Parts: sequence; C-alpha cells; structure tokens
Amino acid sequence: MTTRSCPCGRPESYDACCGRFHAGTAAAPTAEALMRSRYSAFVVGDAGYLLRTWHPGTRPGRLDLDPGTRWTGLEILGTTDGSAFHRTGTVTFRASYRGGSLHERSRFERVDGAWVYVDGDFPDE
Repeated sequence: MTTRSCPCGRPESYDACCGRFHAGTAAAPTAEALMRSRYSAFVVGDAGYLLRTWHPGTRPGRLDLDPGTRWTGLEILGTTDGSAFHRTGTVTFRASYRGGSLHERSRFERVDGAWVYVDGDFPDE
C-alpha cells in the first residue's frame, strides 16, 4: 500500500498522506484531514487509530471492524470550519463500500490541540 495513492482519495502515497497520521509521526491539521485519515484507517483495518482519534466523551470501549467490508471510495460533500483557526468543524461525506454507501455529517473538535471525531448524523438524501 505504500506506492499507490492513499485510500482517502488524495494522490499522495499512503505513507505520505494518511499513513503518517496512523503511524503517529504527524497529526491531522484539519477536521477534513482527520476524517480522511479515519476513512483510510477503516480501509486498512487500523482500529487503534480510530479509537485514538475519537473524542474521549463519545469513544466506545472497543471497536470491532468487519474484515469483510471492502471500502471502495470516499467523496467529500462539504465542510464547515475545521481549519487551524477553529475549535470545531463538520465534514459531510459519502463512503462507498462493496454493496452500498454511508452518508454522514461528522462533527469534530479539538482536544488538547488535536482534532478528534465526536459523532455524526445521517442527513436525508
């Protein structure tokens, strides 16, 4: 996975894009970058990263990923706030998997300077 483009849809390699966040050598600078890295974590099966980037107030005790789910693409539909100058932000996206898709508006906050996923809702289509 190191030479192909990142699963999040960016043209950079996985290592240069979301892989560095997963490895802990960099932190996602925006809510959108965190959302993209979390999608990539689902693709590569990195439950530890998903838990580490979940808000402590909403984080589940454990996370069991379905190894049979094949994620096939990510489309960012919109963002609000979520930059280096904000404390909160939202990212609306569609994540496709073999057999369907997930449409969510995710909420993010900064905790101790780092972006974390708080929760999400499923907008009407």
